[in-house]
Amino acid sequence: MAAIRSSVSALGALVMLTAGCSASGPSQDARPSSNACVSTVTRDALPIWARTGFSGDGSGVPHVFSEHGDIIAVLFNYPPVASADPDVTNKILWISRLPQQPMRSLTIGAVLHGTTTSVVREIVGGAGPSSVNLPKAGCWHLTLSWSGHSDAITLRFT
Repeated sequence: MAAIRSSVSALGALVMLTAGCSASGPSQDARPSSNACVSTVTRDALPIWARTGFSGDGSGVPHVFSEHGDIIAVLFNYPPVASADPDVTNKILWISRLPQQPMRSLTIGAVLHGTTTSVVREIVGGAGPSSVNLPKAGCWHLTLSWSGHSDAITLRFT
């Protein structure tokens, strides 16, 4: 009986880990992968709080909501491309729903799903325009910290 409980616990943990590399919400461009990672990208209208600088409601622009909905990644290069070449970059506009403190950086801790590969990127000045480059293709879980806030996004880099 103890062996069965142990197996059930291990299976439950595996399911939780696999489910941790997906995002929820509406999707027009969800990309399934072999490791069950799905980046939920939508081209729907941006929320009102994220429309500054866009003409109209921002419809058609690919974007991803964070897990708690406190920040959006607008993907001007979709899908994002992984590369170790520093000249290959992905333009991402980070839009925070929460107030920001001037000149506080947005720190991105990125972990490649299923590996020990991790990198840290710092966006000086906080949420806003950026170039984000990650070294390998795959499902990346990004932990975001800015102005005393934190949230996370999962993105697939090709």
